[in-house]
Order: sequence, then structure tokens, then C-alpha cells
Amino acid sequence: MTRAIMFMGTGSDVGKSLIVAGIARAFANRGLVVRPFKPQNMSNNAAVTADGGEIGRAQALQARAARVDPSVHMNPVLLKPETTTGAQVIVQGRRQGSMTARDYFRNRQQWMSSIIDSFGKVSHGSDVVLVEGAGSPGEINLRDGDLANMGFAAAADLPAVLIGDIHRGGVIASIAGTFAILPPDDRSRLKAFLINKFHGDPELFSEGRSFLERETATPCVGIVPHFEAARLLPAEDAVALEDSTPSNSSGTVISVLRLPRIANFDDLDPLRLEPGVRLVFVHPGEPIPADSRLVILPGSKSTIADLAALRAEGWDIDLMAHVRRGGLVLGLCGGYQMLGQKIHDPQGLEGPAGGAPGLGLLAVETSLLPDKTLTRTSGQHVPTGTPLSGYEIHLGRTDGPDCARPFAMLDGRTDGAISATGQVMGSYLHGCFGSDEFRAEFLKQLNIVAGSQRYDHTIDTTLDQLARHMETHLDLDRILSLARTL
Repeated sequence: MTRAIMFMGTGSDVGKSLIVAGIARAFANRGLVVRPFKPQNMSNNAAVTADGGEIGRAQALQARAARVDPSVHMNPVLLKPETTTGAQVIVQGRRQGSMTARDYFRNRQQWMSSIIDSFGKVSHGSDVVLVEGAGSPGEINLRDGDLANMGFAAAADLPAVLIGDIHRGGVIASIAGTFAILPPDDRSRLKAFLINKFHGDPELFSEGRSFLERETATPCVGIVPHFEAARLLPAEDAVALEDSTPSNSSGTVISVLRLPRIANFDDLDPLRLEPGVRLVFVHPGEPIPADSRLVILPGSKSTIADLAALRAEGWDIDLMAHVRRGGLVLGLCGGYQMLGQKIHDPQGLEGPAGGAPGLGLLAVETSLLPDKTLTRTSGQHVPTGTPLSGYEIHLGRTDGPDCARPFAMLDGRTDGAISATGQVMGSYLHGCFGSDEFRAEFLKQLNIVAGSQRYDHTIDTTLDQLARHMETHLDLDRILSLARTL
């Protein structure tokens, strides 16, 4: 018997993903077979699945919380923003092309059949499916043709719990207002609500809770205090990077360029957690810190556009000065492509056909190609001989003289390049810093002594803490009873 329930929010960033991850681990700890599902997601932080596709990072973390392998069917539609008005469209793990926002919204109903198909596959063999909405069902201007919230809930006939974020203020109005503006059929799907990110004494909110229960005629299934350890888990939304506070007050400075279309920035989480590292995100309008030992060019969803933005900020000049001072540079995926002599885009995959000159710090050139590399892989870091693992998710092939000095050997093939001086490095391997032995040896080259953290252990321990947090503050039995039997 499979049951399913959906979690929607009064807005973006109210904690839907974390709530679902915590409940998934809590139910898994009870012995239930749990799977996450998000019909439509928008994120440039993606994960490669065991079945050879890509999904949003949040669904991969939720799958890990549920102790199941991530599948392309857990997030059948993924939108990866390339410009302010357009995105790459991924359906059931595979790139379908790029569309403007207007064209996508005009034609999005064509993907509903794929979403329903994936939901059926995820549901098969599950005890409970936890479905996460996107944004808010209160965005009634997007209701016609909706795939992400009430449109999917209606198609799958699912009940929902509404999540409100009290930390940002106005939670009473946002919950009551969401109920008030929904049409009756949609409103009837909201069977309960919960309050997230609470600070202080929950008794002080008792009157607000009672008001909302009367106003909405639905129960409150919990008031969830702020979960401080969430900072240890991979974030999905780049809004998490807007806080420019360095990871530590002291330590060797590693600077990361905050590119406009930064992707897969959770690559850097293991470094952020190292006590000897002061990880600094360099935001637009800021120079690269002169005391940086290493500058990282992270992944990018639109390499040529982000390279132009990098130059517009003057970061190319800062990078040249950094290298002249003896500093190190590492490019990951799109950042690796930027470090070369030129990026060729003969088919116009990122804009008009042509290309752009690179930064010239590596003797390599990249050709962007329509066939996307999506693979989980492992191997050895060549300079240190240490094992490492991760995943590749990119368009393009990079070749040139510096590839004769590879960054890694992955499944019997070379990856990346290192300059003749050894100062500039590039790799297509995302997630490599999660490999503890490699991370320790890499940091040793920067004269940084790694801490004792085991990154994978840290993630799983935090998910167990999150599950206990949900068990304590949510009525999970009631939530399970509200789920519909499929």
C-alpha cells in the first residue's frame, strides 16, 4: 500500500526541502520505504543519478535521507536558468533544449504526462511518497497549466500540508492569505499547516496558532524551531550564497568567484567546513582578496556569459595579479573551461554561434557540444595519488597541451589539466572535495592541515539529527494519516 502527501509553501525558501528531507529520514528510521518527488524544480545545483540523468540537488539529498538511490523520476522536470528570461529544460533526466520563460509557460502542459509517468514509477514499491511543491500555490497567476503545485496535486489527487516561515515575518497573513485566495477545489487539498524556523518560546505563538486553525479550519501539525545544523547540509538555492560572511574568522583564505549563473556550488561545502579554511565568496563589486592562497572558479550554467561577467568585474585582472604573486587557481567544470585559451560554441548552444577568448591561464581549448556528459565516477588525483570520486555534468570537450598533465585519472581516462608551473588547475569533476583523503592531501599543498571531519558521515549524522528534530516538533503520525492511499 503506497501513500502520498504533498508539501507546499507560502513562498520560496520557507524550508520545504529541509522539512521533506527530515520527514523522509524519520519515516525511513521507522522502517518505511520512502521516496521523495518534486514534479518541477528550478535550480542550477544538480546531481547525477544512478540511472544516468540529472535531478535537483535537493531531491538527491532527500533520497539520501530516505536511504534510497536517487532517480531521474524523483524530479522529472528540472529547469536550469541560463539567462534572466530563459532556462535549459531537463525532462526525466535528459536535456530537451533551452526555452524562454514565456515559451516554457505557454507549452509546459506537454510535460505533465512525463511527470505523471515518473510519479507512478516513484510510487511503485514505496510505502510513502513525499512530494515537494515549488514556490507557492498562492501564485494564482501561474495556476493555469501549473505543474509544480496545485496543478500536479489535482492531477494526482493529492492532499497537501502548507508550510509557513515565521522567521521572515508575516506568517499569519501568509498562511491565512494563501487559504483565502485559492479557489475552493485547491483550498480543499490543504489538510494542515505547519510553522517553520521558529525562534524562542512556541507558547508565545499559541494565540496565532489558534487563530490560524479557526481561520483555515485545518489543524497545525507542528511548530518547528530553526534547525541550526542545516548549514552543514548542501544548499540548493543560490540565495544561500548571498551572505558574504566567510566560513571562519581565521584560516588560510580560499576565494570563490560568485558568478551570476553559478552551478553546483555545493562542491565547496567540504572546504567550508574545514577549520583551517577561511572560505570567502567574492561578490560582484568586490575585488579578489589579495591574501587568497587559492582562487576557485566554480561551475557555471552559462560559461561564456559568466566569463563576460567575470571580465566586467575586473576579476580577470585580479586573477593575473594573483598568479604573478604565486597564488593558485582551480577551475571546476565551467570554471575550468574559462581558464583555457578559447571557448568555441559552433552550434550556438549558449547564444549566437561563435565563441569567446578564455583567460589564457591553461593551454587548452573547449568546444561546446550538444551531447551532455552525465556520469558518476571515481579515480585518483594525479599529483597526490589519492583516491577521489564525484560526478560529471557538462556540455563540451576540452583538449590541449596542458591536458598532458591531468588533474585526475577517472575510470582509466584522464580528466582536467595542470599548467606547467603547477599553479593553475582545472577539472570537470564535481564533488571531489567530499573525498576525505583527497581533500586532506590537496589542502596540505596549500599548507593547510585538514580537520578530522568525515564529510559523508557529517551529512548522515546531520540528517539523523534533522529526523529527531522532526519527530520532536511535528505530529508525524497525523501527517502520515493525512496521506492519500494511491
